[in-house]
Amino acid sequence: MKIANIEAFPTSFPVPPGGGVALGVGRAVKRDAVVVKVTTDDGVVGWGESHHGRAHTAVAALLETTLKRLALGMEATDTVGVWHKIYKGQLASHGMGAGCALAMSGLDMALWDIRAKAARMPLYRLLGGASRPVPAYAGGVALGYQPPAELVDEARPHMEAGYRAVKLRVGDTVPLDIARMEAIRAAFGDEVDILTDANTAYRLEDVRRVMPAMDALGIGWLEEPFPPHDHRAYREARSYGRTPLAVGENHFTRFEFAPLLEGGAVGIWQPDLSKCGGITEALRIAAMASAYKIPIHPHSSMTGLNQAATIHFLCALDNPGYFEADVSRSNLFRDALVSTPWTLSPDGTVRPNEAPGIGVEVDEEWLRAHPAIEGPGYV
Repeated sequence: MKIANIEAFPTSFPVPPGGGVALGVGRAVKRDAVVVKVTTDDGVVGWGESHHGRAHTAVAALLETTLKRLALGMEATDTVGVWHKIYKGQLASHGMGAGCALAMSGLDMALWDIRAKAARMPLYRLLGGASRPVPAYAGGVALGYQPPAELVDEARPHMEAGYRAVKLRVGDTVPLDIARMEAIRAAFGDEVDILTDANTAYRLEDVRRVMPAMDALGIGWLEEPFPPHDHRAYREARSYGRTPLAVGENHFTRFEFAPLLEGGAVGIWQPDLSKCGGITEALRIAAMASAYKIPIHPHSSMTGLNQAATIHFLCALDNPGYFEADVSRSNLFRDALVSTPWTLSPDGTVRPNEAPGIGVEVDEEWLRAHPAIEGPGYV
């Protein structure tokens, strides 16, 4: 069963006027993704997602040129071999850094979809896991900068649906960030786990000022206060309080996660299957973290492909954390591109799909009807 074809589809849809969420990287005006289709010589089709990296057409072009030529003709079940060939022939020797990691992630995910379909089993079982309830938090591109009362109103339906955890956007101003966290805590009580994400918008001084309030409110983590390469800032911020620091969605491959162990400042890892190098690499990252008792809370927010695959992945780990459930409004990549990627149970958990592979069907007509929209996704 050899790789016969690799196709990459950059796709977009506009966010309705006034519907974009404001967060640390700007206000969303459209959603982008790269969907990867791999076909074997005996007709098995696998699907994956490469994160767009704000350059969806470039990521797709890299897949359909360099990476395609490296992988065509290889055994579709040889995920380790394909990964290593791309690493040796592109990532390690010719750079492209994050771009290559993004592109190869979707290819790798599609190959795992093929492997599980060929074995006629859901992905979690092929990965050595079992179907189990995975706690989910209300996240994705949602719950952004808005007046505290409006934020509570937006969060309430999610709490009523069963979520026991919610992620808020911080990085606006420290007083406003604190007011929003206080409003959510007052509205929903101590039984709700409040998580926060600054999208790299904080300075060290901001973290020094906000951390006492986070400690007092029992915030579960502070995610990406700084850019991922700013190791000194993370080391310094670790001394400001007890709230754990979380990073990982913008760390690519195990080689960028390894320094986190050496630094010791970050206690929560968040690799994204569509960014870090795919499922093959995410398993290595999780195993490395397991040796240090570090939990894995994957980042997942674009398409239902990545979201469904992430649940399978979590069910195969011995150090699993939360599933990030994308609760953003009108996410067509979740609701129209694919069949149902996950369903929330009343107790705030999700389970992996039982169909062979990742367990979702892709609507190719919808995909072809939504080509790439150029321009920035946030303003």
